[in-house]
Amino acid sequence: MNRSNPKLPMVKVNGRTEAERARLDVEHELPAGDDGDETAEVAAVGGGQPLQAAETSGVEAELQKVRAERDSLLDRLARSQAEFENARRRAGREQQEFRDYATVDAIKSLLPVLDSFERALQVKAEAGDFRSGVELIYKQLQDALGKLGVRRIPAKGEQFDPHHHEAIELVETADAPDHEVLEELQHGYKLKERLLRPAMVKIAKNPGK
Repeated sequence: MNRSNPKLPMVKVNGRTEAERARLDVEHELPAGDDGDETAEVAAVGGGQPLQAAETSGVEAELQKVRAERDSLLDRLARSQAEFENARRRAGREQQEFRDYATVDAIKSLLPVLDSFERALQVKAEAGDFRSGVELIYKQLQDALGKLGVRRIPAKGEQFDPHHHEAIELVETADAPDHEVLEELQHGYKLKERLLRPAMVKIAKNPGK
């Protein structure tokens, strides 16, 4: 006679059967699903914020460097423009001075001609027409030199000036102040502010005045 195996009773531990406990153990050992992926994504997003801050800081530093280079170039440009303007003005002044004094040698060569005219006019000539002609030529020459900027240096009656006068003789006198020009022996001339030659003069010697 066959005997069937008797059914084992289901034993409960902590309110759960052995089958339920086995199923829970299996679920516990399985890898995390969607919840684990979401946690990883959140961690990745949170870790990207310091990276973005570092990139922003690098861009700001680069901008500061570019601005500094720009300011340096602008400063150099301003300095170059100022130097160019100064050089242009200096060249203009030099050209003007050259034009003013380019005729110095030619004018100096004409001064003895003036002297000759003056000596000729000091001689009393019988022929009035001759003297009139010489006076006319003398005046024309003076006018031509005047247009070039030539001026006679004042002398007689002036106080002696070593920059414009050359003392040839000292004359003791009580009738004039000390170092006053008594007589002009030869005219002195200037071309604008440049001395061509000093006036040759006699000056008074009067220690009492």
